Amino acid sequence: MLRFENVSKLFSSGVQALQDVTLDVPRGEITALVGASGSGKTTLLRLAASLETPSRGSVIFEDEEVPRGYVFQAATLMPWASVTDNVGLPLTLNPFPLRERTEGITKLLTQVGLADKAGAMPHELSGGQQMRVSIARALASDPELLLLDEPFAALDEITRTRLCDLVAGLQRQRNLTILFVTHALAEAVFLATRVVLLSDHPGRIAKVVDIDGPVVRDQAFRNDPAFHAQCAALSALMAHHAA
Repeated sequence: MLRFENVSKLFSSGVQALQDVTLDVPRGEITALVGASGSGKTTLLRLAASLETPSRGSVIFEDEEVPRGYVFQAATLMPWASVTDNVGLPLTLNPFPLRERTEGITKLLTQVGLADKAGAMPHELSGGQQMRVSIARALASDPELLLLDEPFAALDEITRTRLCDLVAGLQRQRNLTILFVTHALAEAVFLATRVVLLSDHPGRIAKVVDIDGPVVRDQAFRNDPAFHAQCAALSALMAHHAA
């Protein structure tokens, strides 16, 4: 779906975030970006979202207009708007009939387990629920590529696990291509088909690791010794490249 070809990013501040990154993001798969802070993970994600442009190299999409959804580290909800209005924001920018728009929002809220919170305000929701709203909003425009920037970083372990399960399920249901940034290696191994390790500043591709896991990722996979072995191997790789 997406190829970064010899991409470098130099900001006006003089910070070199990325240098000569070449990476393919396969359609219908989940690719995780891991690495130390400052290794350019979020910059790579923002390039995929066209929120930044490369200083050198190219960001090439399989189709010229690939619909994209972006989920930020914070839920970034409109505090004055209901859950329904927050999720429906992208739909107001398109000429959908009101009935079709309402049905689409209801379906999305059901998919993320918030059908009973449609009229709630953001301050009435837990952190995990707010992030579910953010994910639903990103899916409202029916993207083919979903970009996730550490969306679960501020959440407790139980909530993170539930949201990882949610993302895995949504990816299967919608055949999404997902590129996501995380510092949690267990999260990367659980969700991803491939994990891309970026070296320290400036960010370069240090290693691409294929994850051996079932099509359906669930608690049984988390309990499998192979899962823990892959987490340990990835941790050792990160330590080696950080040394």
